[in-house]
Amino acid sequence: MLTNADKINELLKVHQRDFYPLVKYEHKADFLPLDFTASNTQLTASLLIDTALFSKYIDETLAKANAKYGIGGYFEHRTVYARSPHFGIDESEARRLHLGLDIWAPQNTPVYNFMDAKVHSFGFNNNFGDYGATIILEYQLEGFTFYGLYGHLSLKDIEQMAEGQELIKGQVVGHMGTFEENGFWPPHVHFQLMCRMDGKNGDYPGVVRFADKQQWLTKIPDPNLVFSF
Repeated sequence: MLTNADKINELLKVHQRDFYPLVKYEHKADFLPLDFTASNTQLTASLLIDTALFSKYIDETLAKANAKYGIGGYFEHRTVYARSPHFGIDESEARRLHLGLDIWAPQNTPVYNFMDAKVHSFGFNNNFGDYGATIILEYQLEGFTFYGLYGHLSLKDIEQMAEGQELIKGQVVGHMGTFEENGFWPPHVHFQLMCRMDGKNGDYPGVVRFADKQQWLTKIPDPNLVFSF
């Protein structure tokens, strides 16, 4: 039986060629997949707790590969969230499963809207390790409504924003924020799709318990289908 996420995934596949890129690029070689699981032994506790050091690691990793962007993370079981108590300390209950697609790049890198939308909500989620400045857009595709969350943006991007505001395809949604406004992360955007908002505004879970993976797979469409780089 198809879930809501399955249906949205089918529609995204049909319309994939129509979408505007989330970031500007020329070649697939501009992107380097980044691994934030336990298998990446370079992610030491001392590196993860120091945002500047963590950011330097990403910058140097991209430079070494001659890549413009780091990318990855959809349903990745990550160790990096141990850096913040916001995601839980007890490993049996901690949130470590990442629901979105991350694109890592220098601060102020613009992020673009992939299709016509309107603003559902926005907010400043200012816990250490949280989204920071966040924008959620509402999309319509063949009669189906779904939502896109853009996290870790700049505060300037939400200062003049209004709920219900329309954004056209290819319009800048926001810019990758600094440490102080993006939840104290190296600059990147967390892009996530949701079938429904469950009453939330300006926020939605982006990291959940691994034990609940199957439940979330029914709610969270695959963002890679939007950004097939």
